[in-house]
Amino acid sequence: MYNKRPVADNIFYIGVNDRQKNFFENYLPLPEGISYNSYLIIDEKVALIDAVDIGFADVYFAKIDAILNDRPVDYLIINHMEPDHAGAIGLLKQKYPAIQMVGNTRTFDMLNGYFGIRTHLHEVKEGSSLSLGKRTLTFYAAPMVHWPEVMATFESTDHILFSADAFGSFGTLDGDYLDTRISVERYRNELRRYYACIVGKFGAPTQALLKKLSSLEIQTICPTHGPAWRQEIKNVIRLYDQWSRYEAEEEGVVIAFGSMYGNTQQLAEAIAEGIVSRGIKNVVIYNVSKTDTSLILSDIFKYKGLIIGSPTYMNDIYPMIEKLLSAIKHRGIKNRLYSCFGSFTWAGAAVKQLTAFAATMGWELAGTPVENKQAVFPDKYQEAFDLGQTFANRLISLRFSISR
Repeated sequence: MYNKRPVADNIFYIGVNDRQKNFFENYLPLPEGISYNSYLIIDEKVALIDAVDIGFADVYFAKIDAILNDRPVDYLIINHMEPDHAGAIGLLKQKYPAIQMVGNTRTFDMLNGYFGIRTHLHEVKEGSSLSLGKRTLTFYAAPMVHWPEVMATFESTDHILFSADAFGSFGTLDGDYLDTRISVERYRNELRRYYACIVGKFGAPTQALLKKLSSLEIQTICPTHGPAWRQEIKNVIRLYDQWSRYEAEEEGVVIAFGSMYGNTQQLAEAIAEGIVSRGIKNVVIYNVSKTDTSLILSDIFKYKGLIIGSPTYMNDIYPMIEKLLSAIKHRGIKNRLYSCFGSFTWAGAAVKQLTAFAATMGWELAGTPVENKQAVFPDKYQEAFDLGQTFANRLISLRFSISR
């Protein structure tokens, strides 16, 4: 029923696609679904690398059975215990009672907590190895990328890194799992959105993992979500290095605004015109009431400039802007050029708070924030346009200071 999908000789992809779920972790939109990736290694011993969501256990077991023909599984390598990967572990234990659970002490705490599994445990530590026969697996701790028990597993014969959630992407795998056999264009933005939303808070741990991996000759990266990377390895690692150091990919500006009756939006439009007039082409404007925060965060990781606008709402910031600020602060995003703007009718408060946000984040504030009372008249529209030009000039100066 299921075709074998080799990663290498006697190493197979046995993951599943979730095309039903609307939200990842019950809050991040999944317009293109998501995959739960697992891998099977057949040697003198048989090893599974990670499991899948419990809702797909029947498909998962059928794929295993189609390859093994009733041969038992000796080891389950648990790189990550989050239920979207670990959900089927309890059923795996029932199917293969003697299976050895390979993980670290934190893994075992979670195995007990989720499934009550306390036996047949094979503990591994940083740099320790497990022989399957001809193949050897070596384990590297990756705590807080993005849970404390996470580890990565390296297979040394074919130089395959099983990387847990690191290097993962939203989006189902349509027809194949390997980047050499599918179009990777549809995954570029979802790779970044996944990083921004799931891993983005943990820049320092990600840098620590990249340092460990730098000594390995990696030919394939097999994450637990999205494509396996082969031809794109250098690019994907480069992007993870940039993102985890909070460096922008490109020169550009995100303008995110909230607006009840359109006045704050008019200021956003004027600022964008001012930026583009100075030759900056990458400008994206988001209405926070219509665009999910995860999409805005993805572009904030992509571009150097960020300008946020809010009306004063009940003597405070507009609620959806407050949500965006909380998401930015939670991820500790650094090294952004920033400005702000806003509107009010009888008492202004939002712009003052947005201005203070620059100091909270340690960002450079470029230009004088624009605050508008009631309707937007030509003089205030011009002020917003001028802010855009000032902001663009500073962004351009940073470009030239870096090039020198």
